[in-house]
Amino acid sequence: MSSLHYVGMDVHKKTISYCVKTRAGRPRGEGTIPATRAALDAWAAERTRPWVGAMEATLFTGWIYDRLAPHARELKVAHPLMLRAIACSKRKNDRIDAEKIADLLRADLLPECYMMPADMRDLRRVLRYRNLLVREATRMKNKTSGLFMEVGAEFEKKKIHGKRYFREFVANLADTPPSVIDMARHCHSFLALFTDLQKRLIAGLRRAPLIAERVALLMTIDAIGEINALTWALEIGDPHRFANRRQAISYCGLCGGQDESAGKTKRTPISKKRNKHLQTMLVEAAKLAPNWNARLAAIHERELARGNRNRATLEVARRLVGLLLAVDKSGIPYDPGRR
Repeated sequence: MSSLHYVGMDVHKKTISYCVKTRAGRPRGEGTIPATRAALDAWAAERTRPWVGAMEATLFTGWIYDRLAPHARELKVAHPLMLRAIACSKRKNDRIDAEKIADLLRADLLPECYMMPADMRDLRRVLRYRNLLVREATRMKNKTSGLFMEVGAEFEKKKIHGKRYFREFVANLADTPPSVIDMARHCHSFLALFTDLQKRLIAGLRRAPLIAERVALLMTIDAIGEINALTWALEIGDPHRFANRRQAISYCGLCGGQDESAGKTKRTPISKKRNKHLQTMLVEAAKLAPNWNARLAAIHERELARGNRNRATLEVARRLVGLLLAVDKSGIPYDPGRR
């Protein structure tokens, strides 16, 4: 173990600063290399001693982690917010940041975060891109309706985005500027494109053998559909990394931060330190879940009787997290009769 080197890396889009130290803290090298695959391979080939590395979680961490993981004895990723709280200082540059990461690593104080396997990250990227397409499709719908409302054109709200109705509606428009008609047609064609693409992406995810069985298991829960199950599976990754339901609820951003001092506790809003994709999905699912699940409906009614609809929705979302986590970890289909 005395010959093991500890490498801290400060990664950026174009460069990677590194610092190499021994267990005792003696420096064994530092520098900056280009953030390219060839440069990383050459740098890793120069390591003559076994090494453990760490880097901060950023947009660029994924491919760097995958490239260096085969060369390192162990590679860790640090939580950026917790790392900033531990390593804050008046002086800050890439060299100092890399040195601090190396020091935290060798002292076993690195605030490590979960790194999802590469194949799961690939599927998660597809799902997040599908969510982007859905948002853009909604924008196109709103813009199409807004254009017609601006010029006083009357239309049926539920039919305006249908192909046949839209085509006939535009053909019979009168007293409408040609520019409005052209923009509406563009929006409608973009809507069709986005809708078709997102359906194809979901069809591909549906066939992915890595998560197919897991998604089917999660869908046995009443009120959990295919998109809900896909989002949970691909955003959570390994469910066993959560020791209990409270940890999962905190990760999903369905609870507030703790603000306690001198024996007094203040209520705080739900945390913004969360997985926003899971938070959005669970809150939206919780609004509909009481219609499909009798147990969740009873919880919603009980909380609603206390006078706050948002708190009732949050409580249902928290119960959904408990159900999803239990089914996912146990591998047993949901049984509404089992407690």
